[in-house]
Amino acid sequence: MRQALIVTQDRSAQDAARRTAGVSTSEGRGLEVVGLVKRYGDVVALDGCSLTVRQGRLVGLLGPNGAGKTTAMRCIFGLIEPDRGAMRWNGAPISREARLHFGYMPEERGLYPHMRVRAQLEYLARLSGLDRRSAVAGVERWLARLGLRERGEARLDALSHGNQQRVQLAAALVHDPVALVLDEPFAGLDPLGVEALSAVIGELAADGTAVMFSSHQLDLVEDVCQDVVVIDHGRVVMQGELEQLRAASGRRYLDVGFRGTGRWTPALEHARVLVAESGRTRLEISDGVDLEALVTLARSAGDVTRFSFEPPALSDLFHEAVGR
Repeated sequence: MRQALIVTQDRSAQDAARRTAGVSTSEGRGLEVVGLVKRYGDVVALDGCSLTVRQGRLVGLLGPNGAGKTTAMRCIFGLIEPDRGAMRWNGAPISREARLHFGYMPEERGLYPHMRVRAQLEYLARLSGLDRRSAVAGVERWLARLGLRERGEARLDALSHGNQQRVQLAAALVHDPVALVLDEPFAGLDPLGVEALSAVIGELAADGTAVMFSSHQLDLVEDVCQDVVVIDHGRVVMQGELEQLRAASGRRYLDVGFRGTGRWTPALEHARVLVAESGRTRLEISDGVDLEALVTLARSAGDVTRFSFEPPALSDLFHEAVGR
């Protein structure tokens, strides 16, 4: 929970405070986590975790359950004190003042269930440093943007799960943060909710916000994110721009679709069958394969409706990175 201290600023004063805290919305180094270590007795939650979220980028934070994702997020916001390591914003240690300009959406409900939505968001905006006028304006803007204008006077616990998720997001955004960290924000959302949230965080990144969210939905991360970070056993095992990671992989994959229910399981020296099911075959291709010969062979097996040769998908990179 945020500290119950209201620091009142108008917009011009808030911008000045951002400069003082080293918080800039122009392109910069962004958020850096360097060598974080956190142990709970014999359990190692973070083991030298280092990652970067650049301003204007949308980063997907991935990893198996218990990999250390939530612990790393909580360290960024001072909710957990790491045993070792550093956290920086644009090269400077993250201060309390800098954190006022960050937004955090925890996986667990972090709001007051019996409090009315509009009043709760205004209160949280004031805790982040906005004066009353700016807080009210920010609340109304985000209620409208997230489709909650008609729910402003409702109690949080009277809302559906999806609308509670939207309120939680509004709480993270109401003060226009320069860095936004979201823990499983898409969990439980219907397809329309996923689409709406994807659009919002995409727009924020395009406007210069450093955005990172965790998710187990690899296809969603692949569609939405520019950069990915994979954590396993408290260590970052893969990090970078997604398209560069895909292109740098030495593996390539061939997906072949067939009309009808036939199966194609070719026995080839440079191709390994990964999937051979009704109407579809997926192969892992190594260097030296003759694609033209593969096309001919596939056509001899049936009526080909799709022939897709491409680098690994994010799911392929993820499984390779975590080794399982």
